[in-house]
Amino acid sequence: MAQRLRLSRRDFLKISALAGGGLLLGVHLPSSGRLAEAAGDAVFAPNVFLRIGTDGAIIVEVARSEMGQGVMTALPMLIAEELDVGLDQLSARFAPADTAYVNRLIGQQLTGGSTSVRDAWVVLREAGAVAREMLVATAAEQWGVPPGECRTERAQVIHGASGRRTGYGELAAAAASQPVPESVFLKDPEEWRLIGTRAPRLDVPEKVSGQARFGLDVRLPGMLFASVERCPVFGGRLLRVDDAKARAVSGVVDVVPVTAGIAVVAKDTWSAFQGRKALAVDWDFAGNETLDSAAIRRRFEARLAERGVPVREEGDAPKALSGAAKTVEAIYEAPFQAHACMEPMNATADVRADGCDVYVPTQAQTRTQQVAMTITGLPEERVRVHTTYLGGGFGRRGEADFVLDAVELSKHLGRPVQVVWTREDDIRHCFYRPATLNRLRGGIDAAGSPIAWEHQIVGPSILARVAPAAVKDGVDRTSVEGAANLPYAIPNIQVDYSLAGTQVPVGFWRSVGSSQNAWVTECFLDELAAAAGRDPFELRRALLEGSPRHLRVLELAADKAGWGKPLPAGRHRGIAVAESFAGFVAQVAEVSVGEDGQVRVHRVVCAVDVGPVINPDTVEAQMEGGIVFGLTATLKGAVTIEAGRVVQGNFHDFPLLRIDEMPLIEVHIARSDDPIGGVGEPGTPPIAPAVCNAVYAATGTPVRALPIALGPRKAGAEKAPAAQPMA
Repeated sequence: MAQRLRLSRRDFLKISALAGGGLLLGVHLPSSGRLAEAAGDAVFAPNVFLRIGTDGAIIVEVARSEMGQGVMTALPMLIAEELDVGLDQLSARFAPADTAYVNRLIGQQLTGGSTSVRDAWVVLREAGAVAREMLVATAAEQWGVPPGECRTERAQVIHGASGRRTGYGELAAAAASQPVPESVFLKDPEEWRLIGTRAPRLDVPEKVSGQARFGLDVRLPGMLFASVERCPVFGGRLLRVDDAKARAVSGVVDVVPVTAGIAVVAKDTWSAFQGRKALAVDWDFAGNETLDSAAIRRRFEARLAERGVPVREEGDAPKALSGAAKTVEAIYEAPFQAHACMEPMNATADVRADGCDVYVPTQAQTRTQQVAMTITGLPEERVRVHTTYLGGGFGRRGEADFVLDAVELSKHLGRPVQVVWTREDDIRHCFYRPATLNRLRGGIDAAGSPIAWEHQIVGPSILARVAPAAVKDGVDRTSVEGAANLPYAIPNIQVDYSLAGTQVPVGFWRSVGSSQNAWVTECFLDELAAAAGRDPFELRRALLEGSPRHLRVLELAADKAGWGKPLPAGRHRGIAVAESFAGFVAQVAEVSVGEDGQVRVHRVVCAVDVGPVINPDTVEAQMEGGIVFGLTATLKGAVTIEAGRVVQGNFHDFPLLRIDEMPLIEVHIARSDDPIGGVGEPGTPPIAPAVCNAVYAATGTPVRALPIALGPRKAGAEKAPAAQPMA
């Protein structure tokens, strides 16, 4: 136990405050009523994350949202490791909304940015270690022995010399009065019993049995159901409505104007949907009905014709290009993307004079609480957020528009109201991944080495909507991630950004800017490799000598995929590597292209380096999920605009990857002592370029627009080689 932290009582209070709002000594909880309520009957509550009862019940408060990424298991594992308890000896529950649970990497209680484990990595282990030390001190005091003679195992304190042992529940009451230890120990990695093991996920049994509560499962006494008709054109507003036919629908209770449009409230969801269909609504489109995808592209092209704001300048790329032995220029275009969570947006609110309860599948507890406070005028302590399981998030549930609907209606009607979105609502009223247009120019010297790289990105800004102050000098950092941090050792690099606003609302989409920038940069690198007559893997390896974590996963993926070895007839490989959210991932895709131009992905080999791994099973699942998510966008998904509105509305025209299209996926986790990284998003960026580079290898034509759209191939035609020797 070499990682000894020498902390005074004052210093520990400071650390605990940074970790989540203050140390809770014994049963003396902060003034927040929500935390006191959360503690329940627990006798020993050494901090905001842990409760131990006299019956031995151990409860871990999970302050992040569970949307399939595994935090309901990974975060309790951190506490359990230092507390020396098994996962079968504790239960986990969602923490309430409270400043005590702020994600320090984001500044809110929010699940996003692949930060859950990174934020908790030290904090939760310390939380478990503090409780362990206090329990050991209590037992040692009762036995009259030095604490150093005691150890902990399976929720018991054991005195080795005498063989005496006492359970944590029996010690809980006395431990509550123990002073905070002057120092705490964190185990060395070789002492870990849980961290690094394939632990069963704690949320699986209740999900399998149907006991898990998602947002759509919420039911409250006297609850009503609502559906909201929204203006189909971006930026439009309600002019007038004839609701006579809607009110005549059986089960309809009321028709209510809300901020988003006009809501039909009923005794059940079906009646609300039918009443909404019967509405006759007139809208003011505010002139936005002329907006379409072609107009947006023209706007982007106009910005591309001008120099953008420099975000990275090394050497002199224009000069190096002018002297290059060979140059390559390309335009890459990425479309808007919707999130298409399996569980449509929904929220349930119960607004009363004395308080407000919001039951919601949200990634953003802080934002949810703030929206409810604004609408109701209630103070923070009167607004309680009950987080449910999420049927997918991907960044969409970091918004609060669906919460706004429910709180407004409940306040107006004085009853609990659940608002349910249709699939069409979900796809046509999303906050979309920004579309971008990219111009790239690369230069190669006579020896076949890249010597110049220019990349200009044009697109709308997410931060301009959600945090305008974060847009510095016209640059949205999320728009250039995955491009500005290009890892390759090219001596002359220039990356520019041009913010081009549209009326289309944009938001965070799994892996954000890296989701399209990795596609652009990794595919263009393959174009440079072809122009230089070099193998794409070997070129990357040569350019990554100064980026050991990129190189580690690149070589691991290539080795496990058998790079350079023969493939079955008609199959081709593509490779890509990317870092996002401190996670390093390389992928190799095996692809075939049919005579009809259809692309089939047969196998994906993924290598990942995220530093220490809590649960390998979760890391593998997250890589698989990120690959599926990215494959859908690569092969199928795109949001297009006509007459100021989204064309797509459901899975018939915004299709998802089907089970019979799923490739075999292999995930290999690199052994790494490097700093811990994110897992939820890094699996997505490399898949599009890996697949597109395989298509390039198969056809000799680079894929410069997504989703992939290939025409029929000439019968018997074989691919033109993707790599040509330099003239």
